[in-house]
Amino acid sequence: GLPFDRTPDGKIAQRPFGGHTHHFGQGPVRRSCYAADRTGHMILQTMYQQCIHHNVRFFDEYHVLDLLVQDGVACGVTAYQVLTGEIHTFRAKTILFATGGMGRMFKITSNAHALSGDGPAIALRRGVPMEDMEFFQFHPTGIYKMGILITEAVRGEGGILLNKHGERFMERYSPTLLDLAPRDIVSRAIYLEVQDGKGIDGRDYVHLGASHLGREVVESKLPDIADFCQTYLGIDPAVEPMPVQPTAHYAMGGIPTDIEGRVVIDELNTPMPGFYSAGECACVSVHGANRLGTNSLVDILVFGRRAGRAMARYIRENDFVPLPPEPECEACDEVEHLLSSSGDESVADIREELQATMMDNVGVFRIEGQMQAAVDKVHQLQVRYRRVAIQDRGKTFNTELLEAIELGYLLDLAEVTAESALARTESRGAHSREDYPERDDENWLKHTLAYRTESGVELKYKPVTITSFEPKPRTY
Repeated sequence: GLPFDRTPDGKIAQRPFGGHTHHFGQGPVRRSCYAADRTGHMILQTMYQQCIHHNVRFFDEYHVLDLLVQDGVACGVTAYQVLTGEIHTFRAKTILFATGGMGRMFKITSNAHALSGDGPAIALRRGVPMEDMEFFQFHPTGIYKMGILITEAVRGEGGILLNKHGERFMERYSPTLLDLAPRDIVSRAIYLEVQDGKGIDGRDYVHLGASHLGREVVESKLPDIADFCQTYLGIDPAVEPMPVQPTAHYAMGGIPTDIEGRVVIDELNTPMPGFYSAGECACVSVHGANRLGTNSLVDILVFGRRAGRAMARYIRENDFVPLPPEPECEACDEVEHLLSSSGDESVADIREELQATMMDNVGVFRIEGQMQAAVDKVHQLQVRYRRVAIQDRGKTFNTELLEAIELGYLLDLAEVTAESALARTESRGAHSREDYPERDDENWLKHTLAYRTESGVELKYKPVTITSFEPKPRTY
């Protein structure tokens, strides 16, 4: 539900998210993590209050299925009404996609179940390329098997990573920053420890220890973490170490945009009139190849605001364009196919195989043979997806149908992610290849654009704009 109640006089009264007060530690990492979390809540609350104040109409439980484009201009969307099963057309002068990431293509992810890449996949199917999809950030400390995030706050307060021998292994990988090294470095260190047989009990996780901090510190400064561990693991972090492993966390790539939030469709940064995007689903490339912690707020605060202002200008200066003929046709065909299919494939089976393939072969460390195997596997799964059948044929709140639609999106995005990663023969930021361990600015200081075509993924490139700061190697 939304975090607001009404007072007796009809005004909006704020109520807190969850049941916890946010406590801020002394370290900069601790403060930044919780500052970002708290700021995100405040943004949501403030935006909703402003929408109510300005009588914004919401269409709750409408699932967008298609972007409508006429003569190169975005002019609306079609959406599935979950309550009735009807398809609706929304005509608009401008459309903004802010649908979040696509971490659900991986087996272990911190992303919510809803982050299945709907917006980027719909744009991809309408001819918009995906930019820099090979750059996907893995956070080093997700709860084992679940992916739920244990933030840098624990390490910021002095928590340490330990292998099965009880060794503080980050001393070998980042002797200066130790456990507070950047996310990609810590994730790769955990991967290497596991690969070397030093995972806990021979499994693919390590321990994050905080018991040496004492119960008072854990309960006063890390209350949310303590609650997560006790709720999901039955572990008291003031006494026992927490099992952690890298978890797919944030997409640096996505729908390409300029600094005004306008979606661009080629190497020349040509905008598609009327189409905008912001947030994690967009790629304005403010994060380059590796996002810094808390910087996702830049996506929504800075570029969300710029996009909104650009949309307002566009609306004042332009008229509606005609909708394409039979605008609901493709959306109706997709829904009807899934509802009437008598195929022999299951959504759950294909999704499980996809997530395992992407996690194992296009994850923290990458190598040509594994990524090629991932590309081949995704192609096989796409063929099998055509034979998917669902059991629920009803029209009211058919969540099985929505999961089947979302699986199609994940397959499309997994394909462009794997193809983009396979083609980039270097290591840069979150894209780390064992067979090409060095960064190659001479050949690869450029953005990837992945197009969906009849014959498969087509890759093109555009130059990186260098302003004040030249790329330099990380020496820590």
